[in-house]
Amino acid sequence: MSRFAPLPDPPYYAVIFTAQRTEQEHGYGPMADRMVELATQQEGYIGVESTRDAEGLGITVSYWQDESALIAWKQVSEHLLAQKLGKTRWYEFYTLRVAKVERAYSGPEGR
Repeated sequence: MSRFAPLPDPPYYAVIFTAQRTEQEHGYGPMADRMVELATQQEGYIGVESTRDAEGLGITVSYWQDESALIAWKQVSEHLLAQKLGKTRWYEFYTLRVAKVERAYSGPEGR
């Protein structure tokens, strides 16, 4: 299984979530898995790529067909709960960026 999201030709949107985790688990793993499962069921969802280092810094990029799809995802009730728990339990610090992808290239041969 590829760790790269199966992306269409641009344009599409990327939501880039970078976070430093706390040391406490408090149900983080199951909730993170549930958020991916739930996101895949949302209209306009394209895919996700995620990584975390040994010190707890993680970067997750989710991809969406259009801005209305990612706005709808932000309002899903279980996602709202995960956001709240992230702020109160799981993250020392986080930043979220939304970007419209207008060009994309792959490598090493640029395919």
